Amino acid sequence: MGVPGWFSRGRTESERFDDAINASPGQRPDEFAEELAVVGALRELGQAGDPDPATRARIRAEIEGRIGEPLPRRRWRPRMADLAAAGIALILGLGGLTLLLSRDALPGDALYSVKRAGEVTSLGLTFGDEAKAEKHLKFATNRVTELGRMNDASPAAYQTALHDFSSDVRAGVAELTELATTSGNRTRLTSLESWAQSRARELESEQPDVPASAREDFEQVRLLLDRVQQRTTALGSRLSCYQITTGTTDELGLLPADGACTQQPLSPGGSTPSSPPPVAPTAPSTDSPLPIRSVSVPTVSSPGMPTPTPTSTEVPHTATPPSVPPPITAPTPPRIPTRPAPPPVVSIPPLLPGLPPIVIG
Repeated sequence: MGVPGWFSRGRTESERFDDAINASPGQRPDEFAEELAVVGALRELGQAGDPDPATRARIRAEIEGRIGEPLPRRRWRPRMADLAAAGIALILGLGGLTLLLSRDALPGDALYSVKRAGEVTSLGLTFGDEAKAEKHLKFATNRVTELGRMNDASPAAYQTALHDFSSDVRAGVAELTELATTSGNRTRLTSLESWAQSRARELESEQPDVPASAREDFEQVRLLLDRVQQRTTALGSRLSCYQITTGTTDELGLLPADGACTQQPLSPGGSTPSSPPPVAPTAPSTDSPLPIRSVSVPTVSSPGMPTPTPTSTEVPHTATPPSVPPPITAPTPPRIPTRPAPPPVVSIPPLLPGLPPIVIG
């Protein structure tokens, strides 16, 4: 089959040597006598090297005598730190498993309180007012979804779900309306109104399954959603007013102002000034007739000529200019008094030789 002869011969010898080793002493062939003797000696040497129990006890006694005290037998004893670490790991593992199993819990189940505790923890680990408000609305949406899965639940379970829904709605709406009115963001109010309308429609479809003892709580939740829609509409209509809110709050946040909507004054660079410009005084119109004053002109008579009767010439009367108040002068800073000039220095020559001159001043 194409196998070289030297390979087949070597393989045949290896197989015959293996059969000779495993064979009993009386059936071993003489072909591998020397090799089998070496193998037997190695086996006896390995068995002779293992100390017997008496030898082991003697060696141990000699070692203990040299040390002076018996060798302690080490036994593993758990430390307090190991026990504490194991306990913490066990608690965390059980807590994570319980939280995982409580994700599908419904109001009235044993794990529903664990689910709510996980939501509170998630809310505490959320940063930012807007992100926290969105979390509250997400939890409220989960409560409405759970109402659709509560088949044949007790009235207390329905009341728990409705109460948790109302709590999350109040917290989320109060936070979002404050952010919207502070920044003037109309989109937030529109989104909040759409969310309230969607939840109202979902609750309307779940109304037939609500027990009679929980109908009052159900109606309170519907009224709450109606108030949310009214609040967002009122605040959105006053975003362009100077006064948006009254500054007071209730369970849904800031209250919208009730007065007239006064537009916010524009900045000095705007197109419309905040106050009307002053009206400049106008001069009297020249088209109106002016009063006429008559002036008599004397005439000189000559002999032989009839004396003409004096005639009157009409002279126009000049209009009196309007009186303009004097301009208001700008206030001037107080004047700092100046120091008077020093008196002149008068020097008198010495009266007697050798004396210094007399200087006055």
